[in-house]
Amino acid sequence: MSSFVVATAGHVDSGKSTLIRALTGIEPDRWEEERRRGLTIDLGFAWTTLASGREIAFVDVPGHQRFLSNTLAGLGPAPVVCFVVAADEGWQVQSSDHRDAIAALGIRHGLVVITKADRAPERADEVLAQARSQLADTGLHDAPAVTVSAVDGHGLPELRAALDNLLATVPAPDADGRVRLWLDRSFTITGAGTVVTGTLTAGTLSRGEVLQLLDDGAVRTVTVRGLESRGEAHTTLRPTARVALNLRGIAHDTIRRGDTLVTPDAWLTTRALDVRRTTGTALGEAPAHLVVHVGTAAVAAHLRPFDDDHGRLTLGRPLPLILGDRLVLHDPGARRVVGGAVVLDAEPPVLRRRGDSARRSIALAESTAGGDLIAEVARRGAVRASHLRRLGLLADGAPIPPDAVEIGDWWVHRKTFASWQQQLHVELEQVSTRDPLAGGLTRGAASDLLALPDAGLLEAIVRDAGLEHVGGRIRLPGTTHDLGSAEAAIAELETRLRSAPFQAPEAYDLAGLGLGARELAAAERAGRVLRLRDGVVLLPTAPALAMRALAGLAQPFTTSQARQALETTRRVVIPLLEYLDARGWTRRIDAGHREVVRRGGPPAGAT
Repeated sequence: MSSFVVATAGHVDSGKSTLIRALTGIEPDRWEEERRRGLTIDLGFAWTTLASGREIAFVDVPGHQRFLSNTLAGLGPAPVVCFVVAADEGWQVQSSDHRDAIAALGIRHGLVVITKADRAPERADEVLAQARSQLADTGLHDAPAVTVSAVDGHGLPELRAALDNLLATVPAPDADGRVRLWLDRSFTITGAGTVVTGTLTAGTLSRGEVLQLLDDGAVRTVTVRGLESRGEAHTTLRPTARVALNLRGIAHDTIRRGDTLVTPDAWLTTRALDVRRTTGTALGEAPAHLVVHVGTAAVAAHLRPFDDDHGRLTLGRPLPLILGDRLVLHDPGARRVVGGAVVLDAEPPVLRRRGDSARRSIALAESTAGGDLIAEVARRGAVRASHLRRLGLLADGAPIPPDAVEIGDWWVHRKTFASWQQQLHVELEQVSTRDPLAGGLTRGAASDLLALPDAGLLEAIVRDAGLEHVGGRIRLPGTTHDLGSAEAAIAELETRLRSAPFQAPEAYDLAGLGLGARELAAAERAGRVLRLRDGVVLLPTAPALAMRALAGLAQPFTTSQARQALETTRRVVIPLLEYLDARGWTRRIDAGHREVVRRGGPPAGAT
């Protein structure tokens, strides 16, 4: 049977804890001070099973204004809320704070419960009408309502039935999604070690699973030693559920409320958010310094409004946030909820130039709450699909938009792809005019020219642009190997080597011919010469000629025997033998001997 989590909401002394105690038989106030004062200070937890078999866990929140941060930590991850108003007191100031928080969080599933009916039965209808009016602009405007008395039990059966009916309409959570568990408690149990708790709203947890703990920008790996929910051990837990995890590899006092346990490498953390106001005060009139509440976290933030509805929040510490996350904006000085906002971009562009804020305001106003995927691809030019998924912009299995090109895991906007091709064409034309010996661009030079985020994109650009990739160089199609002024010198070198194939010219001979590194590299790309290490230059046919001579020697042979057979020097023979070894045509047996592996040798001209 499915499980659900319901948070309470409502002003102080409205009877929230008493109601939970009556429904579950569990005391939600965990601290001695709470029980002594009769005042909920921190989050409380209880659970029960409804008549249908649905399992329900309650998160009881404080009602007093002084503990608003704790209240928001309880409401933050909750998908369903039970809004409580006392019949004898009616709507209070704290009721409005909780209403504003619910509106900011976009909670759409809940009940309205009028409590303490035994104290003022004649006011129940009036208070309910008052609550309906106050909740009119929230997701609870049409919520079912029940009047109860936790003291004499009046209305409790109806409340249970109403909860059952409500939970039957709540959409099923994504059990296959990535985990982001906002933690609300951390403590230690003798013999077990560190235990953390939270409300699991998506994904599935398993005993033995490895997760990442995100804490103030740090990423630490932890292992789930054990899982509990509603006081019972489990091997796996699916959403929505209150969960307790026994963690291996971390001390409990290093974890605080607002930290998160997440699926490894599935989330990005951010300190900069572009947001849209959803409720409350216009951003242009809001305080510059706020506290942002999301999940169970409360983080100091600076607001830079772009207009009344859009702005940028810079957080005091990084959080794993994505497109569509709902935020509560809290003014700590006034102890009030300023309003709510939704994340439009968790990786916004840097604003440096004059007018950037105005342009960003227009772009955000035109974007949808679901995000404009192709606009984000266009803004980045190229982005990994996995990165888009981490940002919440891309669902698994979503097709690539027609305005993007897919290259491996990369999505490239077609305009960017076409621009890269054009830049490469222009540069190659200029290189062929400016430096004919260059023979095109190296891969590294081409990648640097285009400022590619990944060198692996280059091959697709070259192929689709109709360019050639030959000998490690990218060149225009039909490019000939024009050696220009070096042609005569290379021809003379070829003549010398044809008559004495292994009499490689010395460095001063090459210099005398006017052949430097650039000229020889161009000749090698043209297939006119073969360059070995230590400045040895031969014809491309030299390896085949050498193999025929070496195959005629008694095997194995020495370096000296090879030198004599080839009528050359050690300066030439050693690099040549190493070249043959590297291609598997000869094999070195020991420090002084080699043997021919392929007696027929390589085909003529093979290099």
